[in-house]
Amino acid sequence: MGRACLLFFFSFLLLVMSAAAAERENKSLSGAMYWSTAVDENDLLVKSDAEEGTVKDENDEFQEGFSTLDSMLQWAIGHSDPEKLKGTAQDIQRMSASELAKRQQEIKELMEKMKMPSDAELMQIAIADLNNASISLEERLRALNELLILVEPIDSANDLNKLGGLDAVIRELNSSEPEIRTASAWILGKASQNNPVVQNQILELGTLMKLMKMVKSSFTEEAIKALYAVSAVIRNNVDGQDLFYAESGVLMLQDIMSNSSIDIRLRRKSVFLVADLAEYQLQQTNLREFHSFSNHQFLKSVVDQISSADLDLQEKALMATKSLLQLTTTEGLVFKDICDLDGALEKIRKQLEQLMAEEFGGDFARDMEALRKEVEFIFHRKLEEATWVPT
Repeated sequence: MGRACLLFFFSFLLLVMSAAAAERENKSLSGAMYWSTAVDENDLLVKSDAEEGTVKDENDEFQEGFSTLDSMLQWAIGHSDPEKLKGTAQDIQRMSASELAKRQQEIKELMEKMKMPSDAELMQIAIADLNNASISLEERLRALNELLILVEPIDSANDLNKLGGLDAVIRELNSSEPEIRTASAWILGKASQNNPVVQNQILELGTLMKLMKMVKSSFTEEAIKALYAVSAVIRNNVDGQDLFYAESGVLMLQDIMSNSSIDIRLRRKSVFLVADLAEYQLQQTNLREFHSFSNHQFLKSVVDQISSADLDLQEKALMATKSLLQLTTTEGLVFKDICDLDGALEKIRKQLEQLMAEEFGGDFARDMEALRKEVEFIFHRKLEEATWVPT
């Protein structure tokens, strides 16, 4: 490029990038996501909903970067007003070398400011905040909330321990602030969701027992997120489930389900976990069944949820009961005489019959009725097998 072209390029590029920066700032004021930490504002990430869309618009090349200066210049020319472009070119002809150097520095600073940090870099910033004992409670909670979003992709979740983030988050489980403990448990659950690598890391650090204790917290949100984390850590993980049973996890679930005053969300998660654990035992033919599920009071606490006024809880209870009935360690007569499964199934049948007659909720009620009938069939078959005597 000649001197005039270079002068034009850098000056016009500055105008384009300044406009883009202003546009991004306007977007950020109307619903963008802020990454805010206790460090310098240059480490902030602003990501608008438009940038996350799947449709590639005319500005995508600008957002994604250019392979050469020439491609950048061509993009700038193609997205300019011809009259303004002509006036800008004339102004550039009169610029001195020092003015050009100043413009170049301004462009460099603007490009650095607009650079989007990677997820790993953002995680490092948040982890550094957590390791900073002098930051405020608000800043600490903000760092945890950032990590909560960052660990959702499995690759980022796997980087958490490499960056020292797992130790930092686990340490926050001992915070005196329930909000901090809640957010920390949530992160561990999100990071270990369907992720054996993180599951095993958490188990090796001995954190499962801590999470199980947190399930008994008097702070409802903390208990809910802790149970979510427990479920995520042991899901499809034999070692995790062995430890869960050894630490009286089934009794913990029984206590939650047996207490009608406990938040309905915690009871739903407990019943769902029962269904998941029982189903996993059914799928793993070489896995020994745990006799904890044969406890009469535990089974009754599950069946009792079928009579709940909450339809979501009822559905989860039916699914859990269905799987429990199919385990060889459970007995049909226990479901009949102690759990009164017949009575629970009849009660919900009448409720669903009424719902199916109504204009709204009919489809859901029909699906529920199909599940109820399936449970009833398995139950009666189990009773027949128990009373059948070979001749």
